[in-house]
Amino acid sequence: MEESILVVNCGSSSLKLALFDQKNRKIASALAEKLNNSDAFARISGDDNPVKLPAGASHEQALQALVNEFRNRQLLTGTPKAIGHRVVHGGETFREAVLVDDATEQAIEACAELAPLHNPVNLAGIRAMRALFPDRPHAAVFDTAYHHTLPERAYRYALPEHCYTQWGIRRYGFHGTSHYFMAREAAKLLGKTPATTSIISAHLGNGCSITAIRDGLSVDTSMGLTPLEGLVMGTRSGDVDPGLFDYLATRGVSAAEAHRMLNNDSGLLGLSGQTNDMRSLCELADHGHEPSQLAIDVFCFRLARYVGAMTASLSQLDALVFTGGIGENSPRIRQETVKHLGLLGIELDTGLNRDHGRMSDGFVSSPDSRFPVLVIPTNEELVIAQEAERLASA
Repeated sequence: MEESILVVNCGSSSLKLALFDQKNRKIASALAEKLNNSDAFARISGDDNPVKLPAGASHEQALQALVNEFRNRQLLTGTPKAIGHRVVHGGETFREAVLVDDATEQAIEACAELAPLHNPVNLAGIRAMRALFPDRPHAAVFDTAYHHTLPERAYRYALPEHCYTQWGIRRYGFHGTSHYFMAREAAKLLGKTPATTSIISAHLGNGCSITAIRDGLSVDTSMGLTPLEGLVMGTRSGDVDPGLFDYLATRGVSAAEAHRMLNNDSGLLGLSGQTNDMRSLCELADHGHEPSQLAIDVFCFRLARYVGAMTASLSQLDALVFTGGIGENSPRIRQETVKHLGLLGIELDTGLNRDHGRMSDGFVSSPDSRFPVLVIPTNEELVIAQEAERLASA
């Protein structure tokens, strides 16, 4: 099937592989986890039997095994038309998706200091797939690219000039493919074009970010130089006082320990002391576990506060949009967040919110709400597939 598109998304210890046909329909997907560990495993969608991986399988070995499995199952025949790769950080070098060559690889590698946990494994996936499909076009699609329309007043930090001009310290933003998808899908549901649609898009999962989209373009966003800034997340703290680092140092906490604490031990996990999974937190809170309820309260309040902040970048608001695993699937989080937005006149319909808007094309707001509220399932893989197909056809 030479019109198919493969999409590769490599995480620090996992990877996702998806196959799309020429009509943008997902044919199959696969997930490999615990890579570089003795218990690494992988599964193909719809099959509970694990795909055998070598002990301690690397990203390269897992990709080889999954591509072979797609071929053995006749899901992938021949060679794909193109391969699309998610890359987390493009710095100021990449403002849109690009075809990959050796120079592109080097430039992605140069951005690794901005995303040391992500770019190296993203690059490992690119190199592995280029070795498997050397004569096929490969496209790099960057999480940061969509946010390059931010005005300078939104992306600059109040730091000395050389921090930006010499070191590139600025707000870059992330989850760009998801927010871009929200801009398109919300426009369809609202009966408008993306170029005339302005929304606030909240992507809520283990990583969370919120973006103000004006006339289809990103004009403000919560994540910054790295994916740590902004909202409370699963294990990430979001915004903290920068003076915290000096204070921690007086307590004998090293920079590496502080980094690990803020990225891996904070957020919902840190507040609750139990878990970073929102479903589990809600269950614990319902059984009287006060730290879990506090985690939910802080999460929703911080989100609501950012919704209010994003209105400063808009001249109109066509909808507030929830997406991501939490945003799509937690009526409680949507309800608790909107409770803080009474001054904006935003209200939810209890029944529509409970069924995630499935009965109303995604609308979960009440008729009395000043602004519509939408729940839209994100599809970042589809965006990557479409970008790869576009570049391969150019």
